[in-house]
Amino acid sequence: MPWGFEEGRIYNRRKDIHAPYGGQQQGGIITPIGHSLVVCITGDEGEQHGYSDRMRSDGVFEYFGEGQVGDMQMLRGNKHIRDHAENGKDLLLFRKTKEGLRFLGQYVYEADHTERSPDREGAIRDAIVFELRHIDAINAHEVEPAQVLTDAAPVSLEELRERALAAASATPGHKKQTSTVFERSAAVRAYVLARSRGRCEDCGDLAPFETPSGQPFLEAHHVRRLTDGGPDDPRFVIATCPNCHRRAHFGKDAGDCNARMLGFLKLIECMQ
Repeated sequence: MPWGFEEGRIYNRRKDIHAPYGGQQQGGIITPIGHSLVVCITGDEGEQHGYSDRMRSDGVFEYFGEGQVGDMQMLRGNKHIRDHAENGKDLLLFRKTKEGLRFLGQYVYEADHTERSPDREGAIRDAIVFELRHIDAINAHEVEPAQVLTDAAPVSLEELRERALAAASATPGHKKQTSTVFERSAAVRAYVLARSRGRCEDCGDLAPFETPSGQPFLEAHHVRRLTDGGPDDPRFVIATCPNCHRRAHFGKDAGDCNARMLGFLKLIECMQ
């Protein structure tokens, strides 16, 4: 359950979001200070303000940005949505109902486009529409690093790093992109696992076993976020053995564990 929220359950905005995390009391985009979190709220009432959120047949949720009058700008909450992965923040989506806020799940920014749409006053303007994909769909699409490298020629660690850093940036996620969020996530994971050279970057032990393709089995842990998966800055993603990975999430000393991992990552990346 990301951040303690269970999909399908109804929550109270003030008690369950603002009380523990803070953030803006009004509006559909909440960006709590001091928490690696962006909250988006959708609902039918948004249509009167020129928003028309919808779920596409391919599983992508189209979420209209903020800005009730005039052209929407990539500022404030809109920028937080676009850059959430690059900034190491989880994006949670809720739907407003009569009973409260129904948690729809954790999503990842994939792309954005502009639509001509009426604003609150009925004037036609440019509206930013974010294309968000459920993180479970991304994780289910995860492939082994060996499958990510489709080129016949060998790929150096330096090139893998360049690909991963490019994948972490939200800018390529615009409609002009040629890579999908699946490929961006895979690029980060491929670099991190290659960088480890088969050893846990926390405890230093060799991977506990090999995968069917002969790859060392290690897991990618996102040290800035509460949940793993999706694109992220590879300088904040560490390759771990299953034991260290579980400790970083569920151990009594999880906070200290992640702080230690962050220190290791700074040293590791300085040598790349």
